[in-house]
Amino acid sequence: MPALRDVVDLLHGWYPPATADGWDAVGLVYGDPAAPVRKVLFAVDPTLEVAQEAAAWGADLLVVHHPLFLKPVHGFAATTPKGRTLATLAGAGCALLTAHTNADRAEGGVSEALAAALGLTDVSPVQPSADTALDKLTVHVPAEAAEAVRAALAGAGAGAIGDYDSCSFSTPGEGRFRPLPGATPAIGEVGRPEVVAEVQVSAVLARGRRSAVVAAMLAAHPYEEPAYDVVELADPGTSDTGAGRIGSVPATTLADFAATVADALPASEQGVRVAGDPARVVRRVALCGGAGDFLLDAVLRTDADVYVTSDMRHHPTAEFVEKGGPAVIDVAHWAAEWTWLPVVERRLAAALAGDADDTVETRVSTIRTDPWQFRVSRSTP
Repeated sequence: MPALRDVVDLLHGWYPPATADGWDAVGLVYGDPAAPVRKVLFAVDPTLEVAQEAAAWGADLLVVHHPLFLKPVHGFAATTPKGRTLATLAGAGCALLTAHTNADRAEGGVSEALAAALGLTDVSPVQPSADTALDKLTVHVPAEAAEAVRAALAGAGAGAIGDYDSCSFSTPGEGRFRPLPGATPAIGEVGRPEVVAEVQVSAVLARGRRSAVVAAMLAAHPYEEPAYDVVELADPGTSDTGAGRIGSVPATTLADFAATVADALPASEQGVRVAGDPARVVRRVALCGGAGDFLLDAVLRTDADVYVTSDMRHHPTAEFVEKGGPAVIDVAHWAAEWTWLPVVERRLAAALAGDADDTVETRVSTIRTDPWQFRVSRSTP
């Protein structure tokens, strides 16, 4: 029988907490890592009703997408809604684990599950993760100091390509400058034009290392004002993690694709809202599970014909359409993210499959936690 720590290690391996946004609250919220796990329940939201379902079923672990405590608290008494949820789980001996933005962008995560549910093929991230996205730094340095700068770049993590490190490219040339009053030049004199034998050094780096690499370069460079630039490199399409997903579908119309979306997602009171010409041809689809307006600019740079996401507001949607971008399909937040639950359930069940006497039961909550309960439409005269 696996211990809770074993299950947590699996989930954290697939959805590393370190990849969550800085404002997020993910990981093991409650539970004894040494406790045995026999039953695992999955849900989008840690509501009281879901906690009661977990307790009634005898679950040892509840895995949810949305955090129970997103903001810091100084207590969780059962006199509060969130406190009652945790008290219900604790009383039933059920642990709680959250995988939120770390699951959104992961391989096999929320956006990828939504892409699979909608039938997308050749799927890749809309915005690759910072740890896979690349920059290129180019700096001009006096020839005699070039090796020291190369070493500083490598020491900060630049120039790592596959199984190689310290990779860079250098081109000799001439640097020209005239120090002005107030300058303290490493080479030359104030007011006198200088021509210096320089080397242009270029190296790639993970975008997440940009600040550290630039700082290391500036510290090693002999000039007061080094000439350098940092360029974001285009995604080569090989990254498996990142925000949103983009892929292909057989050619169809926007109206028919919207119907496909409605059929693929669990029913919600919101339904499916569409901004765009119903006859528009759809071949390329961008999407983001959950609220996705933060990706609008990135989607505009793709070849998507339609963007599927949730929680779209009036003005961002109108401006997006006015720019001649893709059509927009807005679906219920809960419904889009629910598509991940069967995926992670099957993944965990397969990883924990063992002897008949050592089987861990898994299931997806049957409770719809979409907060919207009903809709009123005005009758047409």
